[in-house]
Amino acid sequence: MSTETADAENDLRERITNFLRRNFPQIQMHGGNAAISHLDMETGEVHIQLGGACSGCGISPMTIQAIKSRMVKEIPEIETVHADTGASGGADGDLGGTGGGMSPSFPGETSDDGDDEGPQAPF
Repeated sequence: MSTETADAENDLRERITNFLRRNFPQIQMHGGNAAISHLDMETGEVHIQLGGACSGCGISPMTIQAIKSRMVKEIPEIETVHADTGASGGADGDLGGTGGGMSPSFPGETSDDGDDEGPQAPF
């Protein structure tokens, strides 16, 4: 890879990271994280992995959809966004049948053992 190509890829990675921080601050505010797991500049594909509290969060499918629809509009080099929480065996945030992770908690709700299950929805 040439220096020019590496610089262009680093610039694009930085713009994607800034996009995520700027448009989805709730990911970090609620104990989650988002990272680029793969970037293909030739095809315009990026794979985003949501982790931390995002795994098992009931709102993560909506966050994934928002990332997918907004990133391709704001970053012209990106044509396809693949995102996943890793909470299930499915791809692109599909929370299929036996998905791992915790159940989401809701304001005022407690589990049977009295432990809080994690961060709550931002609204």
